Parts: sequence; structure tokens; C-alpha cells
Amino acid sequence: QVQVVESGGGLVQPGGSLRLSCAASGSIFGINTVGWYRQAPGKEREWVATYISTGSPTYADSIKGRFTISRTNAENTVYLQMNSLKPEDTAVYYCNANLLTRLGVSPPRLYDYWGQGTQVTVSS
Repeated sequence: QVQVVESGGGLVQPGGSLRLSCAASGSIFGINTVGWYRQAPGKEREWVATYISTGSPTYADSIKGRFTISRTNAENTVYLQMNSLKPEDTAVYYCNANLLTRLGVSPPRLYDYWGQGTQVTVSS
């Protein structure tokens, strides 16, 4: 069974840094894309950044220059390095992984998986 789990959230002061991880486990044949999203209280979920296996990452304007998405080739894990954090970055952060997996004996194909989210709080 494929699982996607986020970790690395926490409480940090304004200007501080955190590194979030999105780890995929199970019978995975490949990672196509991994998107990071966030949802602040009372707001809709918004897109933050996307790792693209075949190209350059993309970023929302609100975090460009402060956040960096990356992946270690040997791992099915994508990281979101967040620097110069601001109070408005406070939210639950989710990752959505588009993975090449298989259900039962069917041929492998791409499926979307969401993690459970990790809380990031930026406050003094």
C-alpha cells in the first residue's frame, strides 16, 4: 500500500527556517510530480510549489525566493526548504504526490496521493 507522509512542521519565529519532507513509501515505480499546498485557518487551500521530475520546479509568487523544493535521487522524498518565514506562512502544509504505482496486478500507472498535513506556525 502506498503512503505519503509529511513531516518537519513546527513553531518558528519570523525570519526562521524549516524543512518539510514529503516521503512516499510502498510499491512505487517512480515519482512524476510532488506538489506542496497549504491551508491557513479560514482560507482555501493554495498551491505553494511543485517538484517536476522531468523539469524545473515551479513556485507561487508569494514564496518565490524564500522556499526551495528538492529531491534526493536515492529517496522517494521531496523536501520543501522554507527560509525567511513570515507569520502569513502559518498554515497546514500538504503534499500531493503523483506516483507511478500499481493496484493489484494491473499495469503501473500514475495515481495521486495526499498526505495528512503538517502544521507550520510562524510566530514570535
